[in-house]
Amino acid sequence: MNMNRRQFFKVCSAGLTGSSIVAMGFSPNEALAEVRTFKLARATETRNICPYCSVSCGVLIYSTGDKSKNTPAEIIHIEGDPDNPVNRGTLCPKGAGLRDMVQSANRLKWPEVREAGTNEWKKISWMEAFDRIAKHMKADRDANFMAQNKDGVTVNRWTTTGFLASSAAPNEAGYLTVKTIRAMGMTSIDTQARI
Repeated sequence: MNMNRRQFFKVCSAGLTGSSIVAMGFSPNEALAEVRTFKLARATETRNICPYCSVSCGVLIYSTGDKSKNTPAEIIHIEGDPDNPVNRGTLCPKGAGLRDMVQSANRLKWPEVREAGTNEWKKISWMEAFDRIAKHMKADRDANFMAQNKDGVTVNRWTTTGFLASSAAPNEAGYLTVKTIRAMGMTSIDTQARI
């Protein structure tokens, strides 16, 4: 066999590398026979409720991350919760596509406001959004609250503002929502379940 010096060094280095890998315990047969780990094995499982309709199906959300407070976790999988008595692990097409909605580039992650006379939306903080909502509600209630009707009967009504409650909230949260809204005198209250 004729080989030049360069070819000799290539053959020797390939043989040395191969024997070193085998000596370290690497074998292609063992590597190919290794059982792959399930992709959710190291993920964090979180139970939640599907936000789409009033059925309130249970979902399991799987996320990866180091669980530290300063790094957000990444959602890698969402499926129906088999222990939930409402859906028993099944999801409708909207619920099955929940991960696409959560990771959508068009999803709003902060409050936005469009000032009167402009056509552009600007980001505001959550505290500023809550303050604005509270100020608008108070101004409307002060201007339109009806303590008595035309016959002089005390009615304590606020008919110019309505409230849409969540249908995915538990009974306790729904009860507190209705009591709070009724205490303010609001008569127009509905729930997402009727939509």
